[in-house]
Amino acid sequence: MSEHKYVDKATGTETVGHEWDGIVELDTPMPRWWVWTFYATIVWGIAYMILYPAWPLVNSATEGVLGWTSRGELQKEMSAREQQLEPIRAALVANDINSVAANENLRNQAINGGASAFKVHCVQCHGSGASGFKGYPNLNDDDWLWGGDLEAIEYTLVHGIRQPDHPDTRFSQMPAFGRDGILQPNEIQDVVSYVRTISGDERPSPASERGAVLYEANCTICHGADGKGDRFQGAPNLTDRIALYGRDRASLTETITNSRYGVMPRWSERLDPATIRMLAIYVHSLGGGEAAPQPDETAETGTGDEQS
Repeated sequence: MSEHKYVDKATGTETVGHEWDGIVELDTPMPRWWVWTFYATIVWGIAYMILYPAWPLVNSATEGVLGWTSRGELQKEMSAREQQLEPIRAALVANDINSVAANENLRNQAINGGASAFKVHCVQCHGSGASGFKGYPNLNDDDWLWGGDLEAIEYTLVHGIRQPDHPDTRFSQMPAFGRDGILQPNEIQDVVSYVRTISGDERPSPASERGAVLYEANCTICHGADGKGDRFQGAPNLTDRIALYGRDRASLTETITNSRYGVMPRWSERLDPATIRMLAIYVHSLGGGEAAPQPDETAETGTGDEQS
């Protein structure tokens, strides 16, 4: 291999000075425009590192003399958006929730905002489609435990369910009939048979007849003689085909034996009143929302086992 440079006769270009098996490489200079562009990018890179955040450090990065950050830009955009929404949010809480829902523009704004808030705060339990899971109620149907009108939904969101440190929380407590020795295992199975009979899952049997006697002695005080529940106490309807923890025999046995104790946060500690109101109107719009109760209607007629 030769290390001596020479000029290629065909092109008049000097070579890089080495040869391999008779092959030489031409030392063709870069185009002048490319060289200046390359120098410009170096200058631009140095200027960028001086002006903007660039070098990562242990817990942060160099700030840059302009003090610009992507987080700061995001905060500016969010603040501007909040200022645009402030009149709407103020209008949402200025009147009672039924008046707000009657205003088409405010209702649409609330539903859109509530849908966004639901995706952030509620899908973890109720699912992205609000259809719930075992132990977490389906918000699309018309089965409600403490009420499905706008005011009832908003109250549930504000005060939560079974929050022991909050006196206004939604609260109901079913005895653990098996764990506490109130009923024997065979008696629990008879009650299960009766409950499955009144819900249409089983046909009447000697076991369900025995269970009816036990039900009357132990369960009517909350669920009513007809099994349709008591909304005032938060006792679910046992005669429909919707059950929060399941209608099969194993699930009912577990419920009667050990009771259930589902909870929901009181969102007044985490969300502002306007967001809670938007969530209430959004949930009400999903398909199962009830009309506001008339003054002569009582709250003691239960219709379901949602939120239990």
